[in-house]
Amino acid sequence: MNISTTLIALTILSSISAMAVANPSKLQSEVVSADAVQWGYLNPLRGDKSPGAANLWGDRTKNVPTGMLVRFNKGFSSPAHIHNITYRGVVIEGLMHNDDPNAATMWMPAGSFWTQPAGENHITAANGDGNMIFLEIDSGPYLVKPSAQHFDSGEKPVNLHQSNLVWLNQDDVSLVAGSDAEITTLWGSNERGQLGGTMLKLPAGFRGELTVAANQFRGIVIQGTVDYKSVEFTDEKPLTAGSYFGSSGEFSHQLSTSLDGAMIYIRTDGKYKLGKNGVVSSR
Repeated sequence: MNISTTLIALTILSSISAMAVANPSKLQSEVVSADAVQWGYLNPLRGDKSPGAANLWGDRTKNVPTGMLVRFNKGFSSPAHIHNITYRGVVIEGLMHNDDPNAATMWMPAGSFWTQPAGENHITAANGDGNMIFLEIDSGPYLVKPSAQHFDSGEKPVNLHQSNLVWLNQDDVSLVAGSDAEITTLWGSNERGQLGGTMLKLPAGFRGELTVAANQFRGIVIQGTVDYKSVEFTDEKPLTAGSYFGSSGEFSHQLSTSLDGAMIYIRTDGKYKLGKNGVVSSR
């Protein structure tokens, strides 16, 4: 090979290398542990009187779907206010109350779920030693506005205490088959292509695979610890309450639990199957 040919070959190799750096393979999934999130204020205008907030995905200051963690000090009680958009909340830790300012207090423990319609006047309060929720919006930005600006969006609020969740297992419906897991539907649709929210309860000592076919799939650990692996995250990673894993397209998430089991909130527009020892349950 002469010098001219060598130079041409090196140039081609250099170009290919540069293209590889400029176009790295895109991961199909993501994993965010609760201890790695960046905290700020939910309502920056109130400074340290505001609850803390940390994005798991999206950006609460922009017009994009967003999932975030929000934490409250014991004794926190907000002024009456409204939001410009609807949000959904799932209690991860502590005791939470969210309702009309004149409503009787109902403290909701971990695993409880509520929706807050856009424009509706309400307060939010916390009464546990530590209080944290998962909060999601379908569009943004997430803004807090005076109650005097209230309006009727046509939506109705939901306050679902954890004790009122109805769990279905393999003895109840064909959607759950032999995995000892349980499922409850919280909102939206079960149709492929339509967004919906469910809660999945994994038993103690579970080890299996969550196989997904969806444009978007997001799972948030609400209770317990899930040991997580996948083809893209090959080292088993413990995901404590408040952690998140998600994927797009067809993907498999390997999950296992300890003696306490786990509860996972799932937001997806597709179908998922949970398999244990070759037995599959599905949404």
